Amino acid sequence: MLISEFTDHLSKILDIASFDDISLNGVQIASPDREVKKVAFAVDACYKTISEAAEWGADILVVHHGLFWGRPIAIKGDHYKRVKCALDNNLTLFAAHLPLDAHMLYGNNAQMAISLGMREYDPFGYFKGKAIGVKGKLPFPMTVEEIIRLLGLDPVFSDIITDDVEKKIETVGIISGGGGSDVQDAIDQGLDLYITGEILHQNYHTAREAGISVISGGHYRTEVFGVKALERMTKRQFEIETKFIEAETGL
Repeated sequence: MLISEFTDHLSKILDIASFDDISLNGVQIASPDREVKKVAFAVDACYKTISEAAEWGADILVVHHGLFWGRPIAIKGDHYKRVKCALDNNLTLFAAHLPLDAHMLYGNNAQMAISLGMREYDPFGYFKGKAIGVKGKLPFPMTVEEIIRLLGLDPVFSDIITDDVEKKIETVGIISGGGGSDVQDAIDQGLDLYITGEILHQNYHTAREAGISVISGGHYRTEVFGVKALERMTKRQFEIETKFIEAETGL
C-alpha cells in the first residue's frame, strides 16, 4: 500500500472532509509517495514524537494534534525544528482532530465508552452541527473511582467534582480534551456523570450547583484512545508494523 492510499483510506474512514475544524485535518506534510512499511501514532506532533518516529524509520506519523491550526504561522523556531525533522526524514504527517474525537468507533469518546463496557451509546455534544462526544448508560452502576480505573486514568491527576464519591453512576456523557464548557449539555440531559479532559474554574460551580459528577482526566490522557484505536485498526487490516509514541504531558 502506498502512503497516498493509506492517507486516503484514513480520510475516508474518519470523514475528514465533512468537518469545519480549526485544525488542518488530513495530510499536513507529504513525503515522497512510496510503500508504507511502518506507521507511528501519537497524540501530539511535537519534536519528541516526530524525531522518535523518524528514528524508528516510520514512513508516516498519525496524530490527533497536528502542526497547523487556523491561520498560517511562520516556520521558525521550534516549529521549524519539527517541520525540518519531518522533511529531512521523508516523514509524512497526518492529523485528525475533531474527526478523531467524533468517530463513533475509533474516536476518543467512543473508545472511552467501549472501555466502560457501554454496548450502546448515542451522539452527544454538538459543535458546528457535528456531534463530537457520546452519551449512554453503563452496563451496571459504578462509582467515579471505578470509572477512573476502568479508563486507565491517573487517579492522582484526575480532578473529580462530586457530592459523594460513593454515589453510583448510571448515565454518562463523554467529550475528551478541552470540553469543560459542555458540562451544561450533560446537566440539561439529566446525566449522572460528565467525563472530559480539562475544565475551567467556572465549570466547577456549574457542576456542583447542578449536582452532576464530573471527571476531568487530563487533556492528553483522554485523547490517547483514538490514535491507539487507529493503530490497532492499521495493524489488523493492513498487517503494517506500527508503534505508539508516548509523549505524556501530565495535563
